[in-house]
Amino acid sequence: MELNKETIKKIRGLIVFAVVAVVAGVNYQKLFGLMGSFAAMASPFLLGGAIAFIVNVPMRAIETRTPIRKSRRFRRPISLFLAITLVVGVPVAVLVVVGPELKNTVMSLQKSVPSFFEEVQNQAESLFARNPGIVEYISGFTIDWEQLGGQVMAFLSRGAGTMLASTLNAAVSIVSGVAGFCIGFVFAVYVLLQKERLVRQAKRLCRAYLPERVYEKTLKVAVLTERTFSNFLAGQCMEAVILGAMFFVTLTLLRLPYALLIGVLIAFTALIPIFGAFVGCAVGTFLILMVSPVKALIFLVVFQVLQQLEGNLIYPHVVGGSVGLPSIWVLVAVTIGGSAMGVIGMLVFIPLCSVLYALLREAVAERLKKKGQANGRKQVGQGGKAQKGQQTRK
Repeated sequence: MELNKETIKKIRGLIVFAVVAVVAGVNYQKLFGLMGSFAAMASPFLLGGAIAFIVNVPMRAIETRTPIRKSRRFRRPISLFLAITLVVGVPVAVLVVVGPELKNTVMSLQKSVPSFFEEVQNQAESLFARNPGIVEYISGFTIDWEQLGGQVMAFLSRGAGTMLASTLNAAVSIVSGVAGFCIGFVFAVYVLLQKERLVRQAKRLCRAYLPERVYEKTLKVAVLTERTFSNFLAGQCMEAVILGAMFFVTLTLLRLPYALLIGVLIAFTALIPIFGAFVGCAVGTFLILMVSPVKALIFLVVFQVLQQLEGNLIYPHVVGGSVGLPSIWVLVAVTIGGSAMGVIGMLVFIPLCSVLYALLREAVAERLKKKGQANGRKQVGQGGKAQKGQQTRK
C-alpha cells in the first residue's frame, strides 16, 4: 500500500476513531450520565420542537388554503395564532360542551354508587345466608389487631419524613415542568415564525460538512419523515373523531346513558393507536354499570362490535393509508412500539415503520432493477456467443 497523503489521512482517522471508541467503552457509565444530563438540559427545546411540529400541521393548511396568503406581512403571525387557537380551543370547547354532562354524571354517581354498593351488600348477605359454609370458612381467619396496629404506626412514623420529601420533590417537579413547558412553547413559536430560514440554514450546514451523495440521501429521508409523521398525526385525529362519533350515535340510538360523555372520552383515548379505546371502554362500562348492569352488558357488546369495525377496517385504512403502511404492518408497529416504549412507542413506531418501509421498498426496487439489467446483459452476452458458435460451425 502506497503511503501517500490520502492513505495517511485515512490511517489517522482510523486511529482517532479507535481511541475514541476505547475511551468511550472504558468510561461508558460517565458517558451515559453525561448524555442524561445533556438530555435533561435539552428537554425544553425537544418539547418545543414537538409542539412546533404538531402546531405546524394545521398552520401549514391555514397558510396554503385560506385568503390570508394574500397578505405576506401578516400571513405567518395570523396563521400561527389561528393554529394555536385551534389546537388549544378544540379541547377547551369539548370540555365546555361536555362540562354540564360531566357535572350531571358526578351528581348521579353520588346517588347511584351508595345504592349500588347497598345492593351488592344485600346480595352478599343473601349469599352467605344460603351458604353457611362460606361464613365458617371466613370465620377461620384470625387477625392479630395489635400487631397490625403496631405495623401501621411504624409505617406512618417512618413514612412521615418520606412523604414530606416526596411532596417537596413533587412541588419542585411541577414548577420545573411548568417552566420547561413555557420555555418550550416560546421556542416553538420562534421556530414556527422563521421555519423556512431554519430549514435553509440546516441545509447549508449539512451541504457544507457532508458529501453530496450523503447530503441528498439525508435530505430525502428528512422530507419523507416529516411528511409521514404529519400525515399520521392528521390521520390519527381523523380516526379518533370518527370513532367518537360512531359511539355517540350508536349509544344515542340505543338509548344508553352518558352517550355524549362516553363518545368524547373514547375519541380522546383513541388518540392512542388501536388500544386506547379500551381505556374509554372501562370508564364507560363503570358509568353505565352504576345505572343498570344490563345496559352495561349491552354497551360491552356494542363496544366489541364497533372496536372490531374500527380496528380491522377504519384504522388500518385511515391511518395506514395516510402513512402509506399496509394494514398488517400497522398492527405490528403498534405492538412492538407499545412493548418497547409504551404509549409514546405506539404513537412513534407507526410513522417510523412507514419511513423504513418506504426506504426498504425503494432499495429493493433499485436492487431488483440492477439485477434485471445484469441478467439482461448476461442473456445478451450468452446469445451473442451462441450465434458466433453457430456461424463458426457453418
